[in-house]
Amino acid sequence: MMKKLFTAMLGVCAPALMLAQGWPADYSGVMLQGFYWDSYSDTKWTTLEKQADELAASFDLIWIPQSAYCGGKSMGYDDLYWFTNYNSSFGTEAQLRSMINTFKSKGLGTIADVVINHRKTIGSWVDFPKETYKGVDYQLLSTDICSNDDGGETARNSGGKPLSGNRDTGEDWSGMRDLDHKSDNVQKNVLAYLDFLLNDLGYTGFRYDMVKGYAARYTGQYNAAVKPQFSVGECWDSSSTIAAWIANTASGDGANDQIQSAAFDFQFRYTVRNAANGGDWTMLSQNNGGDGNWPLVSNMPADKDINYLDDNKFRRYAVTFVENHDTERRAGSEQDPLKVDTLAANAYMLAMPGTPCVFLKHWMACKKDIAAMIAVRKAVGITNTSTYAVSRVTQDFYLGNTTGKNGRLVVLLGDTKAITPNKSAWVEVLSGYHYKYFMERAMETAWADMATGEYKSPFPVTLTAVSATDNAPLVYTTDGSKPTADNGTVVPTGTVINVDKAMTLTVGLLTGGIVKGIVSRTYSFEGGSPRPQFTPYDINIHVKDPGWDNLNFWCWVEDGDNLCTVKKVWPGDPIIENGILQPAGKVKLVKGEKFYYKTYTVKDYDYDIMFIFSGKDGSPQTVNLGPFSKDVYLQLSASQPGGHLVADDVTDTYGRDAVDDLSTDSPVVDVTFVDVAGRMSNTPFRGMNIVVSRHKNGALSTTKVIYQ
Repeated sequence: MMKKLFTAMLGVCAPALMLAQGWPADYSGVMLQGFYWDSYSDTKWTTLEKQADELAASFDLIWIPQSAYCGGKSMGYDDLYWFTNYNSSFGTEAQLRSMINTFKSKGLGTIADVVINHRKTIGSWVDFPKETYKGVDYQLLSTDICSNDDGGETARNSGGKPLSGNRDTGEDWSGMRDLDHKSDNVQKNVLAYLDFLLNDLGYTGFRYDMVKGYAARYTGQYNAAVKPQFSVGECWDSSSTIAAWIANTASGDGANDQIQSAAFDFQFRYTVRNAANGGDWTMLSQNNGGDGNWPLVSNMPADKDINYLDDNKFRRYAVTFVENHDTERRAGSEQDPLKVDTLAANAYMLAMPGTPCVFLKHWMACKKDIAAMIAVRKAVGITNTSTYAVSRVTQDFYLGNTTGKNGRLVVLLGDTKAITPNKSAWVEVLSGYHYKYFMERAMETAWADMATGEYKSPFPVTLTAVSATDNAPLVYTTDGSKPTADNGTVVPTGTVINVDKAMTLTVGLLTGGIVKGIVSRTYSFEGGSPRPQFTPYDINIHVKDPGWDNLNFWCWVEDGDNLCTVKKVWPGDPIIENGILQPAGKVKLVKGEKFYYKTYTVKDYDYDIMFIFSGKDGSPQTVNLGPFSKDVYLQLSASQPGGHLVADDVTDTYGRDAVDDLSTDSPVVDVTFVDVAGRMSNTPFRGMNIVVSRHKNGALSTTKVIYQ
């Protein structure tokens, strides 16, 4: 009786959401995973809130870490408190509420990370915290723990306290107590918790963690009761298993015959990983190996035994991604990362149906490109139920098109010079490393290839006429006013404007004296004004001789320039091979120690280079090292549990020779600190130029060195 009464009570909490069923149909939104593993600094609630305007310009949803206190520094997957303590590793409850409310005011919905498969205990194996919320006590009991938890270890360590009489309805997971979702008390606590997240803290929806740990019908039951606008489950498995999980959220007590949750499209991620890491774009049109491993958003082959996917109805419930906190390189371990072609992978995802979920690290490194991709997606009107087709695919390139509500989009990946779509039907509107976007000319719209956002330094914007009329002129304003035949600057398609101050750029097609297809962009700069023009500079990456016959440098740039390795095939550029120094590398002695090194050019602000060093055929190899934007000296050291080597930064020992050489008897007249952009400073920091003026042999001399 308690369960029925409680469910009924929740049903009146959010009447506006009564029609929400798992995930909206024809949804055009894009989600951001607003964290990565150990993102304690970048994912502070206050830090994210400050980015609200920038994030809301591109994203509709942001998924954040589980936000309650877990008993110490934690990413939230060892959840402890559900109601009373929200002073977490990311900030206070007041900061959390402020962030969620700010996001909501900007049209950005916040997705809670909900961990209800398991829960942390206090004091013993089976004791949970008691919490009081709105005068009601909530506490899980030992009898709410599955009888076979931890393979029987919990029963042996329960101190004589009884467990549930029910076995786990899903997969057992060791480490914390698996909850028995058949229990009325578990359901009471979970329903109250979810209601609290939605209607007290103000979350928009849920990301359910580890949903294979309990039967799908319970997710359906909970969502049917509390009615989140969005729900997505982490069902890490084949597409057939994921689709079955989605379908089964429509059954169970309290649910109706409607699907109640979307799921992450893991096989989409795997096909993208296979294509990018393997350098073979044909893999985008293949499954991930074995029946049932086609992405949910794909056109399923009729001969596959996945009949419930053939009509593509699950496309609505596919949340696509190319990287997340579990697949990235982290904590010195390889995991299952996307190693190359970050931009191409995101370009593919953002051109496809489903609801894309961009990874925070990708967003941080490639904002300019990803924001522009999202702007194209939304202009074309691509939704989670759009259709697509593969036009042509080879090992070297992929060409496909997606039909949106406003027109069609062609995406070209890989060797973008290998093929060009018919210019009579398509116009190139965006390009970058290994990707290009083309809009259908019939869309009849103006286009500006830089998205709304906050930038650091001046940048060019290319204006393009997407029109069936050849050489259709454009008209634009920079003060936010509507361009007309009499208001604005008329220019031909392909015109480039340099943006060096904050402005609202509005552009339209001008045909027959009428302006149509207007697009608007609002540009601002960090600190209110752009940074000085950047001057590229060289850095040297040194590796102390590891005593190997072979040493290879593999490198890429996090800002989207991708591979800076000359030899594009793993393991990269050979510095020494069979004991012989190769043309790609240089060697020098520093304090009696041999270092192999290579020179790289830092091309822009935040141009950070990542490295993997390896021996013959890529073994042994280091973990992912960097990012580096200055000279560095590294010494390879012991391997981690995953088998890869780490590296110690020994720059302070070996890289300060030039600074040390300044300690002479010659009196210093003046010391000036100058950064790479030529700006003066009163104090030095790493990577700065130090200009030292001194008297030597009766004359004034000037020396410029790099402060390491």
